[in-house]
Amino acid sequence: MAGVANAGLEPKSSGLERDARQIHGDKPVAPGNIALGVIIGRAAEFFDFFVYGIASVLVFPRLIFPFADPLHGMLLSFLVFSLAFVARPIGSVIFTTIDRTYGRGVKLTIALFLLGGSTASMSFLPGYAEIGALAIWLLATFRIGQGLALGGAWDGLASLLALNAPPNRRGWYAMIPQLGAPIGFILASALFAFFKLNLNEQDFLEWGWRYPFFVAFAINVVALFTRLRLVATPEFGALLERHELEAVRISELLRLHGRDVIIGAFAPLASFALFHLVTVFPLGWLTLYTDQSPVAFMMVEIIGALCCIAAIICSGLLADRIGRRGQLFVAAILIAIFSFIAPLLLGAGPAGRYSFVIIGFSLLGLAFGQAAGVLASRFGSAYRYSGASMTSDLSWLIGAGFAPFVALTLSSQFGLQYIGFYLLSGAICTILALVFSRKFETLDT
Repeated sequence: MAGVANAGLEPKSSGLERDARQIHGDKPVAPGNIALGVIIGRAAEFFDFFVYGIASVLVFPRLIFPFADPLHGMLLSFLVFSLAFVARPIGSVIFTTIDRTYGRGVKLTIALFLLGGSTASMSFLPGYAEIGALAIWLLATFRIGQGLALGGAWDGLASLLALNAPPNRRGWYAMIPQLGAPIGFILASALFAFFKLNLNEQDFLEWGWRYPFFVAFAINVVALFTRLRLVATPEFGALLERHELEAVRISELLRLHGRDVIIGAFAPLASFALFHLVTVFPLGWLTLYTDQSPVAFMMVEIIGALCCIAAIICSGLLADRIGRRGQLFVAAILIAIFSFIAPLLLGAGPAGRYSFVIIGFSLLGLAFGQAAGVLASRFGSAYRYSGASMTSDLSWLIGAGFAPFVALTLSSQFGLQYIGFYLLSGAICTILALVFSRKFETLDT
């Protein structure tokens, strides 16, 4: 069916990609260079998103929503935070058309400049006191720009890595792109902690917070050239010409694989529900309801992110021993158990909160480490690229997009125990998806 669906289609390639392939010639690119390029690209994306996430706690409630009390100002900030996840599937549809028409290189160039430009534009954003409600509209516009760009930044390099993986090392290769998330978080947190620690509150709110946003543009330029170099490799070109990394129409994808997209979107929810509950939400809750220093907490979160890196690596080793399906099931069970103790730890003073961060990040790494692999594995070669992209977009929207807003609303209205229920729901979704989807049996092959 895949061959019939793609019969007669010529792979699109921009002049930029063709020129770069001529430079490469037939020289193969080492798997280590592909892995490094994938990590750099993902780290740049997550840096942009975490810079915004941290600012949505430390900056925007006071700069953009000063008319609201601290709780509702942060809730409004978290609502704007969610706009990127709503826009992300729309971005995938738009950029898929660009990909099919002009090539992967053109698509990535536009997407990453939009991502970096939207983030850098926030660094020049005036506050509500200067321009009134226009500040809110501008912030929302730039946030939507981030989401649209991230939908277009899906490059297929993770699939390139997986397709070149030996059969007994697929779990190891699947975890490599996921390392970008904790690396991006560490960079964003370290920058904010530096300025927060070395500036007084007035200077930080006036200009200090703007530097991490401005840095994002430079990071995305580096990531762009790294990824374009890999997109232009002979390995990528060969797969594109065999239609294995080619973009397909979203309407065609949903018609043939709509069930796979829906089930695949629920499979990684355990990790995606936990994702912002250990990064953005606890920083917001701590800022509102404790007198603990945000800088000290961010330093502990950086340690947690290092634990996440170690756990992601362990997920690859474990998945190659017991299979990705078994590894994901074990991680979901552990997250379900953690959902009962997480509220107790978060409300148990500094030591409890630090334990919440370390344990939460470690479990996140075990689950998140194989999330990309489970998304791509549901689709045949002809639909792998677009299928994994759309499934990922929906997973982030359902599992993580509204997590900070929902968790803060529930905890402020009903108590911290309700964030445990929210996390448990994500774990249950993952377990059910693994149990009832027969196609997940292919994960172990």
